[in-house]
Amino acid sequence: MDFQENEMFRLVYHKYFAASSKNIVDTLTRSAKTKVSKTAALKAPTKKVEEEKFVDLETALKDKRNIEKMPNAYDPYTVEKHWYKWWKDSKFFHADAKKAGEVDHSKRFVMMIPPPNVTSYLHVGHALFVAVEDTVTRWHRMRGDVSLWLPGLDHAGIGTQSIVEKSLLKQGINKNQLGREKFLDKVWEWKEKHGGGIMTQFEKLGASVDWDRFRFTLDDSMNKGVTEAFIRLFERDLIYRSYRLVNWSCKLQTALSDIEVLYEDITEPKMIKVPGHDEPCEFGVMIDFAYKVKDSDRELIVSTTRIETMLGDVAVAVHSTDPRYQDLIGKKLIHPFIPGREMTVITDDVLVNKELGTGAVKITPAHDYNDCNCGLRNKLEFINILNNDGTINENGGPYKGMKRFDVRNKIIKDLEAKGLYRGKKTNVMRLGFCQRSGDVIEPLLRPQWYVNCQGEIRDKMINCVKAKELKIVPDIFEQDWFKWTEGLKDWCISRQLWWGHRIPAYLVTIEEKGITPQISDEKHWVAAHNEAEALEKAAKKYGVDKSKIKLQQDDDVLDTWFSSALFPFTTLGWPDMDGNEDLKNFYPGHLLETGHDILFFWVAKMVMMGYFLTDKLPFNTVFLHNLVRDKDGEKMSKSKGNVIDPIDVIDGTSLENLVDRVKQGTLPQDEMDYHCKRRAEDYPNGIPACGTDALRFSLLAYSIQARYMNMDVRRIISDRLFLNKIWNAFKFSLSQLGPKMPPKIPQDFVYDFASLNYDALPLIDKWILGRLDYCIENVCNCLENYKFGEMTLFLKDFWHYEFCDVYLEAIKPVFNKDLPEKKGTQTVLFTVFDQGLRALHPLMPFITEELYQKLPNWAQKAESISIAPYPSSNGWNTKSAQLNIDFALLNAIASSARKLASSANLPKNANPQLYILFLENTNNKDTLAKTIQDNEQLINTLGNTGKINISTKREDIPKGCVMDVSHNTAEVYLYIKDHIDIPKQIERLEKEIKNTEDQLEKLNKKMSVANYAEKVPQKVKDENSTKFNNYKTSLEKLGAELANFKKLL
Repeated sequence: MDFQENEMFRLVYHKYFAASSKNIVDTLTRSAKTKVSKTAALKAPTKKVEEEKFVDLETALKDKRNIEKMPNAYDPYTVEKHWYKWWKDSKFFHADAKKAGEVDHSKRFVMMIPPPNVTSYLHVGHALFVAVEDTVTRWHRMRGDVSLWLPGLDHAGIGTQSIVEKSLLKQGINKNQLGREKFLDKVWEWKEKHGGGIMTQFEKLGASVDWDRFRFTLDDSMNKGVTEAFIRLFERDLIYRSYRLVNWSCKLQTALSDIEVLYEDITEPKMIKVPGHDEPCEFGVMIDFAYKVKDSDRELIVSTTRIETMLGDVAVAVHSTDPRYQDLIGKKLIHPFIPGREMTVITDDVLVNKELGTGAVKITPAHDYNDCNCGLRNKLEFINILNNDGTINENGGPYKGMKRFDVRNKIIKDLEAKGLYRGKKTNVMRLGFCQRSGDVIEPLLRPQWYVNCQGEIRDKMINCVKAKELKIVPDIFEQDWFKWTEGLKDWCISRQLWWGHRIPAYLVTIEEKGITPQISDEKHWVAAHNEAEALEKAAKKYGVDKSKIKLQQDDDVLDTWFSSALFPFTTLGWPDMDGNEDLKNFYPGHLLETGHDILFFWVAKMVMMGYFLTDKLPFNTVFLHNLVRDKDGEKMSKSKGNVIDPIDVIDGTSLENLVDRVKQGTLPQDEMDYHCKRRAEDYPNGIPACGTDALRFSLLAYSIQARYMNMDVRRIISDRLFLNKIWNAFKFSLSQLGPKMPPKIPQDFVYDFASLNYDALPLIDKWILGRLDYCIENVCNCLENYKFGEMTLFLKDFWHYEFCDVYLEAIKPVFNKDLPEKKGTQTVLFTVFDQGLRALHPLMPFITEELYQKLPNWAQKAESISIAPYPSSNGWNTKSAQLNIDFALLNAIASSARKLASSANLPKNANPQLYILFLENTNNKDTLAKTIQDNEQLINTLGNTGKINISTKREDIPKGCVMDVSHNTAEVYLYIKDHIDIPKQIERLEKEIKNTEDQLEKLNKKMSVANYAEKVPQKVKDENSTKFNNYKTSLEKLGAELANFKKLL
């Protein structure tokens, strides 16, 4: 871009993103109430559907294609219905594997959908990734690439099992009463009845996925791939079993991987409600208590943040050089609650810092990672005190059966009673929570299966990004990738569930050889597709007859992310290779798009498994979209009631529903009242039905931000009005071809793009074709580089500000006066809609299909816009370089005239004379003057002016003019004296100034009260500050206008 274009881009960006929200909402609310009252009104789509009579698809589409039945205003509900079913039935989204095999890899496009959980309901994060992925897929498909966007659904092991368990408990049924097989039958029943509804909602979002290749992660074909993957990795020693500390969720009763644990920094004492406990528990404190030394009156004082773990203490460690404890090393300590538990004072210079606290550290090897290492170094006993559900087991003495955090409070009281409690103090700590249940994570010793992530695989994962074999977009996330992979830990892949892929590992018992392992055993296992194969492998491994072997399959299932990590190739039929055209032609893929929050949950694991099992990267590019927050930058949360439901935006909802959602949260009353008030202020009439296209466009526009987007629904409402503008422009344009109301295309009209003679066109027609070309070039570039936010700016600038606001206004005289250039202008209009709608289609599939189908048929028209070729450059932008400069001057002069007329409150039909005086330093004045004179009618039309006069000196300018400097080239004088009552305008402005000063004074008093800074919420202060600045700006503007009018007297 040259400087002028860069400046335009900056101004457009500012116009879209930095405008006053209050002004935008005021405008939108007025527009919604006036211009599009019918379409913007709140709707209850289900009611509307019930009221409609059934119409078969063929009849419905015939009516939608009929231009004479085109509604007056854009209605997203009417526009968006029927098209998806037609697309789906017509197989427009199906990727032909045979055709893919006939073209180069560069002419294919393959992407896997991030499979949503079977338990999911549609949220704005889903809407965002569908908007991004569908836009990219439709673009590739329109470019002629064989495009596969493969859909799927994740079985969501923990989430789904929890839902069904809760449902059964309400019926008085425990899953253990049913047994594994019957319980799984119940889960499958739930899945078939309730699960997967989100895929239907994806259709509502316009997702152009290949439904013929839909996969559920527990499908037989997927299970085959998962089982094969486990066996291969097990036999290569890349999967192993280990009895070690794991992150345990007592609520879910399963192990979790490290990245499934969310950490919160606790900086001061805090009461937290832990799932499964009736009362909140205190965290962020350090408890001091004493252990008595056996056969002595001495004691050792130790500190802990988890006092309940003292039930599993086996030793107290000190530093070997600490003089305070030299005589106690090796001594026995008395456990106050576990008679017979002998504890020893040991030394461990790795663990103990004698300068911290008392220099004595309690050791609980079975419940703390540091203590575990200490226990291994010192060969200590590992005593587990917890059952799977978080209750104390038989090793907890008198506390057996109690919940872990109930024990916390009880032990403190009991220590006080024994005179061993030494107090508590604030302690800054990091507390781990289960990502799914909110439970406080407990380190527990459990046998689990792990994937070895060390050595070669870690190096490959680092080097592929460094070498740009795997491109991460935006590249700011490369450092996150390196930081995580360099510290990569082995992946715990077993989960203590029934719903999921059961681990295909069998414990081998051979009594006559003395091989009688427990389930926690780490080495006597074989992996196989079934028990018969496992017997064969065990017999071969141990050299015994099969009849001597007993097998027990592991009850655990694989981590859901394990099957998801295989998604890029198991969905294509891996491991079956023979005759597998899908796997041959669609693997590896091209793009993986997802949120940056699961870069390591999913993306990294797919890369790892791709290398392990196919020796290939599963894709070459990862695009990480930003995460959605509310308009104030706060994380969306049900408890706050600030979650944006995409269906509310698409179909509309009432203020009552929005307020009820806040009240259903768990906010304190004062915060709840504040948020309810904000909803009423932001959406006094609720949210109008904006439709899918507006939602998609807005979400893509927000992608200009990197890590997070602060989403304001009012922005979506604005884009919904933008669609209405395109709709009206289409109606106007078609009305110029024949009878205007309703638009009717004459039988003799034929669109022939080949007949378009660019060089013979008037300036305004050349200009709009050049802008169309410029838009298409930049949109393609943005799509190539995943710059979705910038892409929306180019499209909106073209459609809204160049085509609708400028071009359509400029050509009205051509049709009103039936000028000779009419036929050429008609062809230009058609060209803009043909190519412009195709350029817009990937972002807004529904309205573009609707309008494209209403265009008359021509030789090159596709059956559907979704399979029409994407437009490419025609060279018009290059040809129109000088023309753009000329038009920029003409448009700037017209804009100055409009601005001056508006400031003066001039009647629209005044058509005042205009005087142009070039600035002294302006070059080529004669050439510019000729350009203005040759295009006087264009300025008249765009600026609502009369005669245009070129002046050579200021003395020629009559009195009674107002002036603006235009384009840094000329002074533009608008003669208004004969068209306006100047004294009356002065009186009006003085009243406005007085009213604004009064408002400013009131606000100033409010902001000057005592303790304003301390007592008033920050959000209210920010709002008041914005109002204050707006009042000051208004006063400056009004003062300048008043001064100008006084000069005219």
